[in-house]
Amino acid sequence: MVIPNRYLPGRSDKFRGGLPAPDQPFFAIGDVHGRLDLLNPLLDRLMSDSHPIILVGDYVDRGEDSAGVLQKLRHASQGGQVICLRGNHEEMMLKFIARPKKNGRIWLRFGGLQTLASFGIGGLTEQAGPDQLIAARDALCVALGDTLGWLQELPYLWQSGNVAVVHAGADPHLPLDDQSHRALAWGHPDFATVPRQDGIWIIYGHVIVPTAQIENGHAAIDTGAYATGTLTAIKVETGAITPI
Repeated sequence: MVIPNRYLPGRSDKFRGGLPAPDQPFFAIGDVHGRLDLLNPLLDRLMSDSHPIILVGDYVDRGEDSAGVLQKLRHASQGGQVICLRGNHEEMMLKFIARPKKNGRIWLRFGGLQTLASFGIGGLTEQAGPDQLIAARDALCVALGDTLGWLQELPYLWQSGNVAVVHAGADPHLPLDDQSHRALAWGHPDFATVPRQDGIWIIYGHVIVPTAQIENGHAAIDTGAYATGTLTAIKVETGAITPI
């Protein structure tokens, strides 16, 4: 999708930046949420090209194969072409691991049950007690192995030229270097309504849209893969953002 003329410099009453201008072309992939069946063919196809591939986060929860998704992405990212960002669902899983009694139930409610099941850890409900939560955490850490360290090191932001990729948005009042992790992983209340003044395009997931939405310096690419069966990717290059 070439950016419509109404988003050219001087033609928009909102976003004051110009056209996207990354340092090199790249691909971005929306929220995966355990859908290894959708990720495998898409990622393999994109990796046949030489461009960087950035994933916006939310690899786990809701879908049926979070374990397989993490294994695939950890392996794919070792070559440097694939770059995985941290989403709020990775945040919730890591908080569960750090403090299972405090954070366990909320994670289970928002997809953690499916993630645990994908690692062969069952027998829990959303009302699991403290001892069950601790046992599940311990089993998950064993199942994750070295992948736990990989998850803990996932970055919140990636930028090329005047295009940044995050999970959920950014505080439009602050430079990208000054963003809180919470704003990048969970979003900011002004993100959708207040335009940035630095001309930086933001590509993000987190909020489900029917198809990729590209306007006013934003590109939303979470198309609810776990429920819709559609995992969206875009190609970003100078002057154009194109759904694939």
